Amino acid sequence: MRQDLEFGLDVGVYGRLALPAEVMKLARLAEDEGFHSVWLADHVVFPTEVASQYPYSPDGKFPVALDEHLLEPIATMGVLVGATQTVKIGTAVLVIPYRNPILLARMLSTLDQFSNGRIILGAGVGWLEEEFLALNCFDFSKRGIVTDEYLEIFKAICSGGEVAYEGKTYRFDAVHSQPPSLQRPHPPILVGGTSKRALKRVARIADGWLSVGLGLDALTEKLSDLKAACDDVNRAYDDLSLHHKLFINIDEAMIGKDGGRVPGTGSSEQIIDDFKRVRDLGYKGFIVRYIGESASEQQNQIARFAAEIAPKI
Repeated sequence: MRQDLEFGLDVGVYGRLALPAEVMKLARLAEDEGFHSVWLADHVVFPTEVASQYPYSPDGKFPVALDEHLLEPIATMGVLVGATQTVKIGTAVLVIPYRNPILLARMLSTLDQFSNGRIILGAGVGWLEEEFLALNCFDFSKRGIVTDEYLEIFKAICSGGEVAYEGKTYRFDAVHSQPPSLQRPHPPILVGGTSKRALKRVARIADGWLSVGLGLDALTEKLSDLKAACDDVNRAYDDLSLHHKLFINIDEAMIGKDGGRVPGTGSSEQIIDDFKRVRDLGYKGFIVRYIGESASEQQNQIARFAAEIAPKI
C-alpha cells in the first residue's frame, strides 16, 4: 500500500455476507494488507415495503435484497475497535437523525478513547423515509437541519466540559461531558451526499467530503459546486479531505443502466485507470467494497486489490 493515498475497506454490514465472522475476517484482512481504515454503512432496520428511491443507483433500487442480513454499525464499531489495532474505523455514512445526538456523541467519543483515536464520523441525512418512520425520528422533511444541529452537538459533546445547546430541533441545559474524544477537537467529520445542500454542509461543518455513485463528469461538476460553497462561507477548499467510495469487481465488468462499464469493475488496468482519474481530481482517500456474494471471492478480491491495484494508483 502506498502511503500518499489512504485506502479504506467497507466491511459490509448489510447483504448476504453481513455475518459477524465475515466482517471480522475483512477487518483483520484490511489490517494485514495495509489498508488505512475500515468503514461501515448505516441502516438499523429495512422496512418490508419501500417506496423511497435509493439516490446512488441508476434505477433507484437498493443494491441488495432488503430481507438480507443487517448489522447495526455503532455496535459493530465497538467490536471492531477491540478486534483491530491500527486501522481507523469510520462510517460511510452514518444517518445522523437516526440516533439521539447526545447519546451518539458520547458513544463515538467513548469509542475514540478505547481505540486510541481511530474513529471517523462519516455523516449523512439519510434517504429511506420508511426507516425514519420505523425509528420514530424527527420529521423526514426536516432531516437536513436536524443533521446540521446534531453535528454541532457532536462537536460540542466531543470537546468535553460543560455543554448546553439551543437549536430549532433540539435543546438541552448544561451537562458534563467527560472524557472528551481523544482526537481534538473531535473525530474527523466527512459529510456524504451529492446535492448542493449536502455540499454546502461540507463547507460549513465538515472536515471533508465523502462521495459515492458518481461518474467522472458528474464528480467534476460536484467538485466545482463544492468549491463555490467553500467560497460562500470563506472556507479554504484545499483544507478539505476528499474521499471517494467505489464498488469493485476485478476481472468482471459490470454494465450500468446507461450501457457503459461501471467504474471499479473490469480488468485491473481499467480499475487502476478509474482510480487514477479520481485521484487526479484531488482525492487522497478511497473506500472500496466488493459487490459479489461469495465470501471466499470477497477475500480474494480484497487481497488482489491491495497487491495488484492500490500500489499502481
